[in-house]
Amino acid sequence: MTTLREGRVATLWNLMFNGDQVSCAVYHGAHGMELRLESRTGIILSEPFDMQPRALARTRALRESLKRRGWREPTNPKSQNPNPNSQ
Repeated sequence: MTTLREGRVATLWNLMFNGDQVSCAVYHGAHGMELRLESRTGIILSEPFDMQPRALARTRALRESLKRRGWREPTNPKSQNPNPNSQ
């Protein structure tokens, strides 16, 4: 018997800028794994994801690009989910 596991698997990182927060998270759904860049108001980016070095490097590059533009690590690391009702 196969058990369906849908929903958030992991939060890779969170960043904040002027009170706005984005979260890069991996989800498992009906079509496999998915990478999402989310804000409190919705999904900004969604694409298929696999646990390969190339995909992980892409998430790091996105994070570093946002940090160069002024985004910073949140001061409260316990606040991991920008949209707690989405789990």
